[in-house]
Amino acid sequence: MFPGGKLDAADAELDPERHLDQPRELLHRQLAEPELDAARACGLYVAALREAFEESGILFAHGPQGQAPDATSAGERLRAGTSFADVLRDMSLQLTTRFLVPWSRWITPKMASVSTQRFDTRFFVAAVPSGQEAVHDNVETTHSAWLRPRQALEDYWEHRIELAPPQIMSLVQLLRHTTVQSVLDDTRQRAPATIQPEPFDDNGVRTICYPGDPRHSLTERVMHGPTRLRFVNRRFEPVDGFQGFFA
Repeated sequence: MFPGGKLDAADAELDPERHLDQPRELLHRQLAEPELDAARACGLYVAALREAFEESGILFAHGPQGQAPDATSAGERLRAGTSFADVLRDMSLQLTTRFLVPWSRWITPKMASVSTQRFDTRFFVAAVPSGQEAVHDNVETTHSAWLRPRQALEDYWEHRIELAPPQIMSLVQLLRHTTVQSVLDDTRQRAPATIQPEPFDDNGVRTICYPGDPRHSLTERVMHGPTRLRFVNRRFEPVDGFQGFFA
């Protein structure tokens, strides 16, 4: 799933002792961004969990005795205008940040190739808590489906779904895994990669390259798969076509 959004000021102001299951300092360390202050690092976790709940109905939280949250009731309160922080407070919930594992950090190219907007985005991975079912909110998300990584890439290739390059490359990383647990175990053993694509014109073809590509300023790879994507046939694709995703 790719729910997402921006960091709100309130995300960094949530009382960590009352509403988070891990210390602020630990969350800061797990992001592996020493230049980031601890409050903002903590807020990034909160923002990810809040957006996941707002857009997919999945609530990573537990009650005072560790019981599963009433995600339906929490969702009704949120849609009625109650803030996320107040929902947590009113229902005595603590966010389960331990379920969230930092995956990668994507920074918009200095010379944007798709949009003039710039982003500095953190991706996380997590397993859906037992007993919860993802449901799109019909506002920010209007359709939802569970797909294996290869199927999602095939659907993108055939123009059945739309994906942005960070989503494409994230799916490529997931191709190596056959279970959710494998993804989580592997991700916990490494620091999240920072990826800033570098666009260039390749004989009239818009191209994006990643660390490790001969055209990129960083020579060392930080992820598996193709080191560049070319925008042809109304899609971003590897130089070697669909099979290039498995390089």
